[in-house]
Amino acid sequence: MKRFTISLAVMAIAAIVFVFYVCSYTVSPTEQVIITQFGEPQGKPINEPGLHFKKPFIQVVNRIPKNILPWDGNRTEMPTKDKLYIAVDCFGRWRITDPLEYFRRLRNERSASSRIEDIIGSATRSIVGKHDLIEIIRTDKERTPLKDETLEEMTDGQSGNIGVLPKIRKGRNVLEDEIMADAAPKLRQLGIELLDVRFKRINYNPSVVEKIYGRMTSERQQIASKFRSEGEGEAARILGDKERDLNGISSEAYKKVQTIRGQADAEASKIYARAYGQNPKAAELYEFIKTMEMYRNTVGKQSTLILSTDSDLFKFMKSSDAEYATDESR
Repeated sequence: MKRFTISLAVMAIAAIVFVFYVCSYTVSPTEQVIITQFGEPQGKPINEPGLHFKKPFIQVVNRIPKNILPWDGNRTEMPTKDKLYIAVDCFGRWRITDPLEYFRRLRNERSASSRIEDIIGSATRSIVGKHDLIEIIRTDKERTPLKDETLEEMTDGQSGNIGVLPKIRKGRNVLEDEIMADAAPKLRQLGIELLDVRFKRINYNPSVVEKIYGRMTSERQQIASKFRSEGEGEAARILGDKERDLNGISSEAYKKVQTIRGQADAEASKIYARAYGQNPKAAELYEFIKTMEMYRNTVGKQSTLILSTDSDLFKFMKSSDAEYATDESR
């Protein structure tokens, strides 16, 4: 009898535990619960953490997270306004603010992530397609881009924009806000509050990469050409200054040489004048020597000289011919 009583007691306790187990459930601080009966929600969502009870077997506990949830989108290629294809990868943060509507429309996180992907992806393609690539790459319009201060702006036509980033109207931060403003109302209808959307990564399409590299190469070549032309101009200026200085030095040296030579000739002439001017014979000898030097400097072996009979140059030749004739007659 005792054994039977103990068995009944154990069975009763087990039954009580089982009934308590199937009739009760707990809610943690990070979740909220919706009770469904035959698939239909019953009452309001339960947000209070602790122990709660439900009808056994016919009611089901559906747990919905209350904390902030991550969303990481897929990498998607899309065109910009200037017809350049880029691969955009976004991420965001969201939470469930209307669990009843969320449960009716989406049921679980997997369905929610899929809808978020569709809505934010559509908004991203729409916003990116309305703006040029520079608007998506640059952070904000107030940011001053770094540039090499040694590169002066060129003045020959369009090359004056080399190394200077174009101004933007909005910037990437504003575009992210526009994507969020477009997607948030649509997600709010699903019981979801979109907290933030950001670009995680923006990659160029291979064809775009080639164009960008080509443009960068072209700009670098133009800058190199500018430096080369400036260097050639500076070299020409230096060479011109050198030639001018050399010509100045040469002319100054020639002037000094001629001055010294003239002074020396004048001094020599004075000395000769004093030496040969002492008597008439010495003067005649000086005149004869100078005339002979002039003959040697002006008349060569192949020279033909035509002189009149009364020429001063012919005087000594005439006198020498007369003396030669006198010597022959003797």
